[in-house]
This record gives sequence, structure tokens and C-alpha cells, in this order.
Amino acid sequence: MKLLLKAFRNGLGSLIALVSRLIPVKKVRRDAQAQTIADKKAANIELYQFFACPFCIMSRRVIRGLNIKIVTRDAQTQGGRYREELLKEGGKVQVPCLKITENGQVSWMYESAVIKDYLEKEFG
Repeated sequence: MKLLLKAFRNGLGSLIALVSRLIPVKKVRRDAQAQTIADKKAANIELYQFFACPFCIMSRRVIRGLNIKIVTRDAQTQGGRYREELLKEGGKVQVPCLKITENGQVSWMYESAVIKDYLEKEFG
């Protein structure tokens, strides 16, 4: 039964992710110089996520809408490199999570609403 529920949840999550990808997002438009600045700033941010997690899907839509390139890390695989890194360095396996590196300091930001607010403030 537990395996069946997990399969259902993953299937439903994948369907939601697909539908989300098909629905267009209005993207922020910047001139070339402003986009270069945004891309440089975003290069120091990584999104740790599960592909089918609804909160991760929402975070990815925010990233697409803000027209920034943020590397995503799959933290779903048990024993996987990014899951272990999230646990060891971030303190817990909770997604979505932003890893923000500034001036050699790393901070971990959890909660999709907090992530959304941060990204909109920094890139909106």
C-alpha cells in the first residue's frame, strides 16, 4: 500500500510538473546589460529540489518568470550527492532550498514563500 501511494504521488507530481512547464510564464524583460548583471548574480545561487514537488515547481516557475538562470540540484535520490550535501551543509533534507554563496559565505534558504520573496526582491 505504501509503495502504491508513493507511485501515485510521484505520478501525480510529474503530471503537475509537465502541465506547469506547458503553461507559459510571463518573463521579466531586461536590456542586455541588466540581464548580464542578473545572470552574474544568479550564478551564485543553486536550487535544491525534487522534480515533482509542488513547492519546487512553484519555485521553478518564479525563476523562469524572473528570467534568471539558476542551477537546479536533484536532492530526491536517497544517498545521492545533492541530497547528502543538503543534509550535511544545510542541516536538513527539505525542499525547495536555495544555496546562496556570497563573498565566500554560504547560506541556505528554505520555504517556497521565503524563496519567492527573496528572488523577487533581488531580481524582480
